[in-house]
Parts: sequence; C-alpha cells; structure tokens
Amino acid sequence: MQISNLAVASEKENAPPEPSASSELNAAAHAVLEPAEVESAPDTVLARLRTVDFAGLARSWGVSLASLAVGVLLWHLACEYRFDFFIRFENVPAPLVVIEAFVKHIQTEKFYIHILVSMQRILIGFAAATLIGIALGVVMGRSRLARNVVIPYIEVLRPIPAVAWIPLAILMWPTEESSIIYITFLGALFPIVLNTVHGVEQTPEVLVRAAQSLGASSVHIFWHVVVPGALPSIATGLAIGMGVSWFSLLAGEIISGQYGIGYFTWNAYSLINYPDIVVGMLVIGALGTLSTQAVRMITKPLLSWQRKSR
Repeated sequence: MQISNLAVASEKENAPPEPSASSELNAAAHAVLEPAEVESAPDTVLARLRTVDFAGLARSWGVSLASLAVGVLLWHLACEYRFDFFIRFENVPAPLVVIEAFVKHIQTEKFYIHILVSMQRILIGFAAATLIGIALGVVMGRSRLARNVVIPYIEVLRPIPAVAWIPLAILMWPTEESSIIYITFLGALFPIVLNTVHGVEQTPEVLVRAAQSLGASSVHIFWHVVVPGALPSIATGLAIGMGVSWFSLLAGEIISGQYGIGYFTWNAYSLINYPDIVVGMLVIGALGTLSTQAVRMITKPLLSWQRKSR
C-alpha cells in the first residue's frame, strides 16, 4: 500500500506542470509577435495540387456559368419578343448584335488603346488611394484626435457623386488626364479609409495587453498586432475601392476627348450607337471584375494566418 502511494506521489512530482491561463495568454502573444516558422521541407507542386478541391471548383464554375447563360437567354428573349412591361426592350440590342459589334472592335487597334488608357488611369488613381487611404485610416484608427479632425471631411465629401466633381476637377487640375485620375482616386479613397479605420479599431484589446505584458514597444505592437489584425478589413476596403474606382472612371472620362473605355461608352451614347454602349458597359464590368479578383489574389497571402487559425 505504501509502495503504491509512493509511486503515485513520484508520478505527480515528475509530471509536467499544468499550463495556467497566463501562460496560455503569453504563448498566444508570442505567436502573434514572433513570425511563423518556415517549414523545413517545402511542399511540392504535386502535394499542393492534391489539396485542391477540383470537384468543388468545377461545381462552382458550373453554377456561375449556368447563371450567366440563363441571364443571356432572358436578355435574348426579351429583345426577340420586344418585352414592354415597365422595362422596355424595344431599342435594346440583342446579345448577338452586341457580340458582333464586340468582335468588330477587337480587330481594331484603337479599341485596345481605349482599354489600356483606362487601365493606366485606374492603376495610378488606385495606387494613390491605397497609399493615402491606408496611412490615413491607420492614423485615424489609433488616434481619437485625428479621427475627430478628419472624419467630418470624409462624411461631407463621401456622398458627392463622381459626376458632380467634373466641373471642379477641371478647374483644380491643369490637364484633363490629371482631372480624370483625381476623380478615380476619390472613388477608391473613401472605402479604403473607412475599412482601414474599422479594422484598426477592432483589434482585440487582449492581444495588445498581452504584448505589453511581454515588454513589447508601441512600434512592435503596431506592426505585429494592430496591422495583422486590421488586414482583413483593409483587404475588403481595397476590393471595394477597386470596384468604385471603375464606377467613377466613366464619369471622369466624360471630360476626356480622345481615349478611354468610359469615353468610348459615352461617345457611343452621343452617336446613338446602342450596341457599342452595351459593349462599353460589359467591358467596364469585365475589367472591374478582373481587377477586383487581382486585388484579392494579391492580398490573399497576407491573410494566410486566418486559414491556419480555423
């Protein structure tokens, strides 16, 4: 009996101590503050391909393509039978007419110039909005004084539509090109700023206190706790801002007299060329979708920690 008691006592003495709540919190803080260890043996391409759910991707793409096919079919039927009930399809070009106009335009060099000029304007305006918007949003999220100073300007300027900026943009900027980029910049700026502010404000306070208890400085807390915590909201703001920038581009390119897919669409409206109007609209929609997907692909590696924590 005594021997068994001694054995139990020795097992308790040799057993590792149970982790306390404070030690778990410190470990979580170290995981946030310290970079993740790089795997010793990187996964091969074959191993990565095995993890891809090709069946799920096929189903997803199949549903999306089927949905688009149904939409095009309804569009064709509405034009074929001249649907007229609140919405009139008498003068709306049919899908085959639009495809014919699109095929004709892609065989000309000028059409690609329109697209490239618009993409250049989007990239410049969106890049400027990203740099200024994230910096301004981080400062506003960390400083109540900065937020109280800047937020009135944002709330007053944000509801103003892009079309209303055209006369003032012409007066403010020396060239038409800079005016168009400015309007595109405004379209992307406000979603980026507001989503960045939201992300910074939603940083869990427990992580900040844990980092402080471990002796982390304010700079380390900012870079290793606040910024990673705000990245999901920042990525959402960038995706929304890219879409709004394309929306604003059409308004900005109204003042351009030469090139741009927005100018192409507006010029088709002026010439009462209905197929080209739809071609311009669909091209803007396609470019906006591809641009937004590109933004999401660029920001996806920065959010890999979310998938690991689930």
